[in-house]
Amino acid sequence: MRGVSRTSYAELTERLEAEDISSAQTATRLGDELFAVVGLLDTEHALRRALSDPGKPASEKAAITAALLHGKVTQRAESLVVAAAEARWAVSSDLVAAIEQLAIESLVLAAQIENNLDELEDGLFRFGRVVSGDPDLRAALSSTWLPAEGKSGLLETLLRGKVSAVTQRLINQMVVHPRGRSLTAALDLCASIAAKRREQLIATVRAATDLSAAQRRRLAGALAESYGHPVHLNVVIDPTVLGGISVQIGDELIDGTAATRLAAVRRRLAS
Repeated sequence: MRGVSRTSYAELTERLEAEDISSAQTATRLGDELFAVVGLLDTEHALRRALSDPGKPASEKAAITAALLHGKVTQRAESLVVAAAEARWAVSSDLVAAIEQLAIESLVLAAQIENNLDELEDGLFRFGRVVSGDPDLRAALSSTWLPAEGKSGLLETLLRGKVSAVTQRLINQMVVHPRGRSLTAALDLCASIAAKRREQLIATVRAATDLSAAQRRRLAGALAESYGHPVHLNVVIDPTVLGGISVQIGDELIDGTAATRLAAVRRRLAS
């Protein structure tokens, strides 16, 4: 989202924070209700265009939204969606994207209330790695021939007892309702929102062998000091790394692996 849409979304997140939700159950219900609204707007194109039409008065869009949702969702969810309808959006799809991100924010808040943000980030990352390493699983989860119930059942089998309820809820939502994104992009969106809530950066670390707890603490501390924010480490064991580690934060790659240095030497010899 850019321009006016970015501003509108920032105002919505402020409204969400102002709700002062202290119960994980309340936050989870809010997330579920907002995801349901996203599903409705994704299928009802005329409604989506009407609610995001900059030519319609905000009061008219608010009235349509309230009439549609009143009594069907909690007052908290209704007021957030009404506020979204009243806001200005660069394109109609930004309205739906904003409500979806509010839904993710709500489930992330539930994880935070339960002191499970670490588990949520780790669970999203581990699941992404499992899917990326299993072409058959990836094909099944991204297929159009496997119905939503089948995908949910497959995820239940894979994840039951291995991740928290909030993590499983988010993964299920991203798989069953990808909204035109790859699964990797959808999981990255959830992870970035979780990291932002804790004001953390996410660093993907590649190493030939696993790092000890002390090594992880030292690396996270050094990166936090360098970047000015707490850093969450996702460690990937990569046998092609001959020694050292590489660290990627956003678009920035800090590469100190022996494999990279060896490749550089080879390039110099060949030139």
